[in-house]
Amino acid sequence: MHNLISWKEKLDDGVKREVRVHVSHKKLKWQYKRSDAESWDYDSDPLSSDWDQLLDILRRRAGRGRATDLVDAVNRMREKAVMR
Repeated sequence: MHNLISWKEKLDDGVKREVRVHVSHKKLKWQYKRSDAESWDYDSDPLSSDWDQLLDILRRRAGRGRATDLVDAVNRMREKAVMR
């Protein structure tokens, strides 16, 4: 199962930032774009708030009948990323 999840947020400096995450049970691909940038950033690590937002979205989807094992897989990936 593959999912594309995205959201937009306004940063403290007033610039909008879009986050896209391609989610599967085995890996995540994070993408970021600030409204003042011309291209997407594929190399930056996700912020703690990005992980929180992703897990919140996945939990809400799981509550509507989708597989909760994806939430568990993302939690494991977050733990591994923090340990790096």
